[in-house]
Amino acid sequence: MHSEIPSGLTDAPNDAPRKTIDVRSAGPPEPLKTTLETIEAIDEETVLVQRNDRVPQLLFPKLDDRGYSYDSIEVDDEVITLIWRP
Repeated sequence: MHSEIPSGLTDAPNDAPRKTIDVRSAGPPEPLKTTLETIEAIDEETVLVQRNDRVPQLLFPKLDDRGYSYDSIEVDDEVITLIWRP
């Protein structure tokens, strides 16, 4: 499980609490829906860690529209996207 990202690989706050969701086995549009619902439900200081089997390209414009920052990193056979409020 790679929900721990070594510091310095992203701009996400290192000292913030984190919530991890695993959407690797979910078919479209569930990863997008689950991620958007989760970021609205968690505290603003929490970093959301999304584990996916691909880069969530359709998610990025929606995060931009909502004012979130994000970074994606490919690790082994998954893509980990960190989402946070700047």
